[in-house]
Parts: sequence; structure tokens; C-alpha cells
Amino acid sequence: MKTIINTPNAPAPIGPYNQAVLVNNTLYTSGQIALDPNTMELVMDNIEVETHQVMENLKAVLQAANMDFSNVIKASIFISNMNDFAKINKVYGSYFVESTAPARETVQVAVLPKNVNVEISVIAVV
Repeated sequence: MKTIINTPNAPAPIGPYNQAVLVNNTLYTSGQIALDPNTMELVMDNIEVETHQVMENLKAVLQAANMDFSNVIKASIFISNMNDFAKINKVYGSYFVESTAPARETVQVAVLPKNVNVEISVIAVV
């Protein structure tokens, strides 16, 4: 059974996708970027602020599915500059308990949507 998850507390989709899809007990989120869900404006003061906004957007999507970061089993991080990795990782890590943190990959890409610096998606289970 497939259930579409959408919440006004995260940015509205800007294309033919949903914020997340719940299949049985597994939630697949779309990649989140640093859009403020209230204004749909980018929050890019610096890489830490940008990453916090991305994580808050993911948090809102998880909450809409009655989950939180403890349910996350896999994260995918896409960054435009590997030199930002340490700063992104510090913010990202603050949302997890290190001993139970999810599996993850981090990939540098040439360009991300709206020319942001970081995009993150997660898979979570109940």
C-alpha cells in the first residue's frame, strides 16, 4: 500500500513529485533543499544555516509520517563542494545519536536544483 505524505511544514513540491511516499512501514523522502516552507525562498546565509534548513524540512516530513530522525536508516547527501563536507556533517550529525546513526553516502555533484549547496533525502522505517 502506497501512501503519499505531504505537509505544509516543509516546502511544497516544485515538480511532479511528493515530499515522501510511505510503503508499508518504509518512508522514502524526496530530496530536501533549503527552501523556507512559509515563503518558498532559499535560506542560504551560509552552509551551516542552509544545512539546518534542509534538516528541518526533513524533520517536518518525518513528523508528517509520525516518525523522527531515530527512524532513519539511510541518508543520501548531495553537495556541490566537498570542501563544505565538515560543516555539513557537523550540522547533519547534530540531528542523530551517533551510536544509532543511519547508513549514508555523500556525493559531490556539479549542480543541484536552484543552485543550492546541499540536498538530502532519507529512508526511514517504523
